[in-house]
Amino acid sequence: MKNILFIAFLLFTGLGNGIAQTILVEAESFANKGGWVVDQQFMDEMGSPYLLAHGLGVKVENAVTTVSLKNGGEYRVWVRTKDWVAPWNVEGAPGKFNLVINGNILPEVFGTKYAEWTWQDGGIVNISGTEATIELRDLTGFEGRCDAILLCKDLSLNPTNSLKDLAKFRRKLLGTVNTKPTGNYDLVVIGGGLPGITSSLMAARKGLKVALIQDRPVVGGNNSSEVRVWLGGVINAPPFPKLGNIVKELEQEKKAHYGDENKGELYEDDRKLALLKNEKNIDLYLNCRANEVIVKKNQIQAVIAENILTGERNLIKGKLFADCTGDGVIGYLSGADFLMSDSIMGKCNLWNISLTENETTFPTCPWALDLTDKTFPGRDKIPGSYNIKGEKALGGWYWESGFYRDPFKYNEWVRDWNFRAMYGAWDALKNVDNAYRKHKLNWSAYISGKRESRRLMGDLLLTDQHLLSSTAFDDGLIATGWDMDVHIPHKDFKNQYPEDPYISYDLHTKYKIPYLLPYRILYSRNINNLFMAGRDVSVTHEALGSVRVMRTGGLMGEVVGLAAYLCIRHAVSPRDIYTTYLSELKEEIISKL
Repeated sequence: MKNILFIAFLLFTGLGNGIAQTILVEAESFANKGGWVVDQQFMDEMGSPYLLAHGLGVKVENAVTTVSLKNGGEYRVWVRTKDWVAPWNVEGAPGKFNLVINGNILPEVFGTKYAEWTWQDGGIVNISGTEATIELRDLTGFEGRCDAILLCKDLSLNPTNSLKDLAKFRRKLLGTVNTKPTGNYDLVVIGGGLPGITSSLMAARKGLKVALIQDRPVVGGNNSSEVRVWLGGVINAPPFPKLGNIVKELEQEKKAHYGDENKGELYEDDRKLALLKNEKNIDLYLNCRANEVIVKKNQIQAVIAENILTGERNLIKGKLFADCTGDGVIGYLSGADFLMSDSIMGKCNLWNISLTENETTFPTCPWALDLTDKTFPGRDKIPGSYNIKGEKALGGWYWESGFYRDPFKYNEWVRDWNFRAMYGAWDALKNVDNAYRKHKLNWSAYISGKRESRRLMGDLLLTDQHLLSSTAFDDGLIATGWDMDVHIPHKDFKNQYPEDPYISYDLHTKYKIPYLLPYRILYSRNINNLFMAGRDVSVTHEALGSVRVMRTGGLMGEVVGLAAYLCIRHAVSPRDIYTTYLSELKEEIISKL
């Protein structure tokens, strides 16, 4: 199947003199992506989704597409890419790939220059006819990445690297300058993790018209096949034993936490999707990232959600909005007050290995973290693997980094640091220790599992002192079931890379559980129609250690869905539910669920 892309004639400031035919080929829109995967998680920082050659050291299959041209002839080729290890000034460029046009390999090797996303010059090609078949040919299997390709009739054109100008450029060429109105909803939920799912299901079952926006093809967030984190917390706890019934519907039948037993199918992505698709009151916007917000007088009017595959921009209006993004994206874009700590809990990219029939080899990785003479969990001759030995100690939840890094400015940087830790460890085990002779790298999450970033401010900021002193609130509704579990760099490993530790320790502080979290942490104090549920609620860094686990987030979502129903029923704001309708909210939870 051919993917026929837009042809545009453009006079664009900073892109060259005169008018010339310029064809933009977005890598994520390739008709056949081969073994490359779509990575959207950094598009707010670098401008776009991209294709990633996530092969764990094995070359992935070519991505292929076909474009239509107005006419043939000479074109200058530009490829937006980066050398992903260049920020560390290390040896090698592991993300190498070729560009092939109509069967001809361009001489330039891509992914070998620039520490930031930049247009790499591919030279001039002569294309006969009015179609061109374009292929991305991975050369290493080590995380090569391609954002977009430009074919320019103006051979002197020099494309912009300004994100603001580049966004205008993309939209003009792709024909996505305007937005497409898609509906007006009672509740618009952004984020398809457990809090977003439960918010949507609860509100829809109470009769609200709901939009759920999720920027991946699957839902579940950290509890999906893409990230593979198990559920923590409690449900159906007194005095509100019916709260958690929806979370219970999402529970997986089987669980596995470590090693290659932690398989993608355990997370039952299709079943979660089916629950949402079968609700007549839910419109599901998969593969759409909400990255613009329209606000008027402290009230969100609409969000704009960009399709990560096509670039199409959907205008989604609503009366109420729920930020279940984890990162507080919608709150931030709307001007909501928020907190973010200087030192945060990090993020993981879980990984595991598996046994094969024959002995295996693995390339040396001079660009990875040098763990040749260092300790790490899974190197059994050295302590510090949380009482888990052997292969199951590799790639667990404690392979975590980003503690001292801004989680947005260094978003991709931290994910790539996790990659470098994984590849460095496997290199050391295979090529230094001569261990795991019949094992291979089996799986690694390229979508990061996050723990902490922005927290949106509500009418109440929950602190660790509230938990430790068992402070009771009149709006206490949501039962916790987890210690204050704050991750910090592990003392046994942090001196290896003191500025960027890659192994964590779970610092547990006990308090009396279950503890009832107050409703007032679930809505914004200055954006009048904004709810939040999940790890971006109104809590301090320490208190987040207890409320961030996914069953608890799911309970938050159920309460948000009920509160949204009452807001629509009485034509009031989320704050009014606390000031005027709190007893009715409790009655809904106790007797009407």
